[in-house]
Amino acid sequence: MSTIPGLERQSPVPNDLTRPFWDACNERRLVLQNCTACARLHYPPAQRCDQCGSADNFEWKEVEGKGHIDVYMVIRDSRVRGFRSAQPINFAVITLDEDPGINFLSNLPGTPPGEVPVGAPVELIFVIHEWRVAT
Repeated sequence: MSTIPGLERQSPVPNDLTRPFWDACNERRLVLQNCTACARLHYPPAQRCDQCGSADNFEWKEVEGKGHIDVYMVIRDSRVRGFRSAQPINFAVITLDEDPGINFLSNLPGTPPGEVPVGAPVELIFVIHEWRVAT
């Protein structure tokens, strides 16, 4: 599994609204909120549907995790402490194939900085971050 050397990732802190999303990620599944009143997918999770206004018609729907690269930039001088030792680093917007209105951000591990093929298909790969005893 390819990771980006030097990139420090923060662990998410789920709340009641986001917990189902993060629980599914821990099971290596991608789920999004789906409004059953109007069939709109939501990411990030929301309290009410931004299309029909419903707050009572949400369910979690599993999606494939396939998309394409919409646009990218290369970060060379980040003010984010966790990115500094990994620079230069790609920062790409991924559009979900199942709903072009849903975008995710990715660093595209394994893709050299600046060599991002815009429009190329991508798939979600879950990376497990485990604890180990420091020596």
